[in-house]
Amino acid sequence: MGRGTRARSPAPARPAWAVPVPAGRLPPPRGRPWPRLPPVLRRSCPYKMAAAAGLCPYRALLARRGGALRALCGSVRGLAAGPETHFGFQTVTEAERREKIYHVFENVAKKYDVMNDSMTLGIHRLWKDILLHKMNPSPGTLLLDVAGGTGDIAFRFINYVRSARERQLQQKLKHHQNLSWQEISESYQEDKFKSLGDSQVVVCDINKEMLKVGKEKAQHLGYSEGLSWVLGDAEELPFDDDKFDVYTIAFGIRNVTRIDLALQEAYRVLKPGGRFLCLEFSHVSNPLLSRLYDLYSFQVIPVLGEVIAGDWKSYQYLVESIRRFPPQEELKAMIEDAGFFKVDYQNLNSGIVAIHSGFKL
Repeated sequence: MGRGTRARSPAPARPAWAVPVPAGRLPPPRGRPWPRLPPVLRRSCPYKMAAAAGLCPYRALLARRGGALRALCGSVRGLAAGPETHFGFQTVTEAERREKIYHVFENVAKKYDVMNDSMTLGIHRLWKDILLHKMNPSPGTLLLDVAGGTGDIAFRFINYVRSARERQLQQKLKHHQNLSWQEISESYQEDKFKSLGDSQVVVCDINKEMLKVGKEKAQHLGYSEGLSWVLGDAEELPFDDDKFDVYTIAFGIRNVTRIDLALQEAYRVLKPGGRFLCLEFSHVSNPLLSRLYDLYSFQVIPVLGEVIAGDWKSYQYLVESIRRFPPQEELKAMIEDAGFFKVDYQNLNSGIVAIHSGFKL
């Protein structure tokens, strides 16, 4: 030992329970060596695997639970995607359902009216006429028609109000017998310019292609006065509270992912005293007719979809969506839960379709 140097004290003996940390491996927590497990656990398979990999035995225990952890992560991802619902007979998330339904109507928009005539043998026209007579709008009525892309309900509404307005003018002229011809003519011409008597119908649909078809149809048929088109979601309507006198949705509510939200929105945008009307396929009450209806629906309608529109899958979904839709009494209860009063329904053709009605009081 040289002069001026100090003798180094021997390194402290490593405890028997400590294990060395291999080079390049993660250091033990807070500088302490990894603890040595009892002999029984050291002989276990997970410990040997961990030792071979140079890992802490605690990590090995975590690795054994990796499958459960991955399953938990999958569940979290599923929750992030949204709760499950149905698309026809398939189980999907709500986000997936909205996307699929959008594509269905994007695909069928151009052939929608032709397919309606083919599937129902034209009876859908009668059902819609009955809906308008049940509504019985008067001049000045403000109507919101949701999921009404191709305009069938809107055009019927305009025709109905025009007829009612014409009857009003005739009654007015009868009471003006003592007026001169010029005064009667001027009064008639002034009123004629307001053929709808300040009535308006707003067609709201979430699908751009359906609205496009409706606008083209309106232009072709000459409908413009008192008619507007709005891109919007039935579950989150882009309108103020207490705005409309009547809310209609014809063959559209079963394609809404959250029916409860759509009903709440219908209640919100209606004025006090306003009326909710829903025309939709429903559940057939006659057992024999029900079997025949199922046979026609599943064996004929998808074939018609393929032949006429070149789209089997979309019409297969439409058939399945009818079977998954709530029956009459259940839908009535949902409408009441949304806040409507005097809720009732009328079955048409033994329940193939039903018209539900309710009032915001």
